[in-house]
Amino acid sequence: MSRALISVSDKTGIVELARGLTARGYEIVSTGGTARSLIDAGIRVTNVSDVTGFPEMMDGRVKTLHPNVHGGILARRDHPDDLRAIAAHGIQPIDIVVVNLYPFAETARKPGVTFDDLIEQIDIGGPSMVRAAAKNFRDVLVVVHPADYVAVLGEIDRGISAEFRLELMKKAFAHTAEYDSTISTTLAHADRVTLSLEKIRDLRYGENPHQKATWFALDSDGALGANGARGFSRAQILQGKELSYTNLLDLDAAARIVLEFSEPAAAVIKHTNPCGAAIGSSAADAYVRARDADALSAFGGIVGLNRPIDAATAEAIATTFIEAVVAPAVEEGARPILARKANMRVVTAGFDGFRNATVEYRSILGAMLMQERDRVTEADEDWKVVTKRAPTADEWRALRFSWRICAHVKSNTVIFTTDSRTLAIGAGQMSRVDAVNVAVAKAGAAHVSLAGSAAASDAYFPFRDGVDAVAAAGARAIVQPGGSVRDAEAIAAADEHGIAMVFTGRRHFRH
Repeated sequence: MSRALISVSDKTGIVELARGLTARGYEIVSTGGTARSLIDAGIRVTNVSDVTGFPEMMDGRVKTLHPNVHGGILARRDHPDDLRAIAAHGIQPIDIVVVNLYPFAETARKPGVTFDDLIEQIDIGGPSMVRAAAKNFRDVLVVVHPADYVAVLGEIDRGISAEFRLELMKKAFAHTAEYDSTISTTLAHADRVTLSLEKIRDLRYGENPHQKATWFALDSDGALGANGARGFSRAQILQGKELSYTNLLDLDAAARIVLEFSEPAAAVIKHTNPCGAAIGSSAADAYVRARDADALSAFGGIVGLNRPIDAATAEAIATTFIEAVVAPAVEEGARPILARKANMRVVTAGFDGFRNATVEYRSILGAMLMQERDRVTEADEDWKVVTKRAPTADEWRALRFSWRICAHVKSNTVIFTTDSRTLAIGAGQMSRVDAVNVAVAKAGAAHVSLAGSAAASDAYFPFRDGVDAVAAAGARAIVQPGGSVRDAEAIAAADEHGIAMVFTGRRHFRH
């Protein structure tokens, strides 16, 4: 009888896998909590202590570190000496090893976790078994990801190929490398960071067609949101042409904006800047309002949504030429509608965990930069009204919306909004006045009135001319960080124009 050793921290799908292996003639050997889960599901299990002849010891620290386990994993089936050795000691070969490791990263993220608790989440036996099985991959199938369980059963039915064994071996070594890197980085307090990158696919091209590009998953804790969401490391492409480097940058920019909102939200991106963003009563409503905020620029744009795409949203998207869209999911009824736009890329990914801060990386020539991800706060107690006139209730709502969008526009930026959609965006300019002028010009070209709008600036106005320009455009309220040596001049200008102005005390540059 073939033998499978199963010992997992993440028990997703493990009962179904064990049941499938049992049906295919495998004896299941298991440990601790995994064994209990399988037994409770009615699956016959041989406890690892019956294989080793020793009970689990030291609160489970020692259970699989034994020649009866590792000899069974490492024995090479085409080496007679190996087979004689295990036969002499009564060791049965182990054909499949299914292991994922103690949740060190999850424990490290818990508020108030103690050092001793963290140390106990350093897995010893698990990595040893994974590495042993991966080393002997020609004879032992090593499985570390629940997402591979269905494929494993299918491959057993077909006859396990050498290519499949090699692919799972690569994943296994990436899994242990990521695990060790996370431990090292956490204990070193970021004095040394090791990044483990898993190739997802080659991209259509880079920023330009003559540049090659590749998409990698960032297999480190820095890639995880608070609940383990992996964003574009585990995205699914449902349809469309091959993605390019710039497609992914724009999809990322879209996702970052819509994650700011609990309400249905949509963003339309061009060259990593929003040309329109809105919240609405539904995903379809939010999309239409975001698109129509700058319908000219929306042509060929990238769309982000924070709700699954339903049929109504799909119909709205299908009326516009859109290059790509990212959303948490796509409902079945929406798929044939989206399929009418065969070239449009449709991507789904889980981002909810990224509402909380995680680290992010960026390359420069010969080096890497790491920073905590920027988070937008809108707590009123941190905002200070600095003008004679305070914002009205409607203006407060518009300022909060404007501030959340402004933080995601490339600096320097000044934007104009209502309380639920953008009106005009001046992005990536060399001065605040330039940013205002660009926004005003776009509003004029689109025949959009800025009268009564709210304006947001990602950094302070260094001179009053920026405030004067915002007032001339028709805005009635401004939100900005403050902090200039000439703040008094900006405040005086706002008072002269009867504008309400709020300082947040926090800048949101985005380069």
